[in-house]
Amino acid sequence: MRLLTHNMLSCNIKGVTNGYPLRLEAEKWTEKEVDFNAKFLRGIFPKIDWPALVGSARSLGFNDLLPDEAPDSSLLASDDDLLRRFHHALLEIHVEEGGLVCPETGRRFPINKGIPNLLLHEDEV
Repeated sequence: MRLLTHNMLSCNIKGVTNGYPLRLEAEKWTEKEVDFNAKFLRGIFPKIDWPALVGSARSLGFNDLLPDEAPDSSLLASDDDLLRRFHHALLEIHVEEGGLVCPETGRRFPINKGIPNLLLHEDEV
């Protein structure tokens, strides 16, 4: 699961009002090179929850990869180094095993072989 995917997921248990962002508990992760696409990165940037992305990267030990505050989109357009670090965090870090935890209920959703399982139990629908 890429951090891009993590950034888009939330807990959908019935009655949950604060199901985002899911806390990432990675047991195993890898880095996989992906072709760099600046146009895609600039297009996806406004849709990214920056604090959630920074938090998930830091939970994996990438403490200095991204700045605390979201950069201005003009800086992202002119700073190639920042754009490449954004690319690395979003697309090249893959969580293989672990879990995602709902911030409200504490319900843990497993990640196995890079696939998050957010299926709900009958009583959660």
